[in-house]
Amino acid sequence: MFINSILPNWSEVGIFEQVFWVITIPATVVFLILLALTIFGSDADVDVDTDVDGDISDGDSIPFQFLSLKNIVAFFAVFGWSGIGFINAGLASWLVILIAFICGLLMMVLMASLFYFMSKLAESGTLNMKNAVGKLGEVYLVIPGNRAGIGKVQLNVQGSLRTLDAITDDAENILTSSIIEVLEVIDDQILLVKKQGR
Repeated sequence: MFINSILPNWSEVGIFEQVFWVITIPATVVFLILLALTIFGSDADVDVDTDVDGDISDGDSIPFQFLSLKNIVAFFAVFGWSGIGFINAGLASWLVILIAFICGLLMMVLMASLFYFMSKLAESGTLNMKNAVGKLGEVYLVIPGNRAGIGKVQLNVQGSLRTLDAITDDAENILTSSIIEVLEVIDDQILLVKKQGR
């Protein structure tokens, strides 16, 4: 079997290397499970409490999560495998521990950076309506005057063309294909617009 070809003959392995194997096997199994869950869309990450306020308001940056379940498991997996490799390379015990620890920390930094940038990419795709203020757009469905009803406008926000609900304080209806300017956002979901030129 493949697993038997990886595992050493336990009776021929010293205590120091056995400790690394005991760390490595469970950490690798858990890491592979977490990796599979992440790939197939299940959020199995459990953040470790680092005394940081977890309440992130709109517009705040996503925190760099160095201590998370994925990162800690990745640390032990890489620490174990690199330690086993350095033991077999004949390095002194203290040097094996030091280099394996550094390798584990580098893996944690790499994982934290990867998930941080993936989160930033996901965040950039979420529409922040405030980014529409001051933009020019085109009326898609007639906007009734004096806030008598809701129409629709099309405008470019955050790099893509969006169709959004809009109202106006203009006395007259703003007709389809008219150019509008966004003045503000009402209730975080409806644009207050005026006909361009007014």
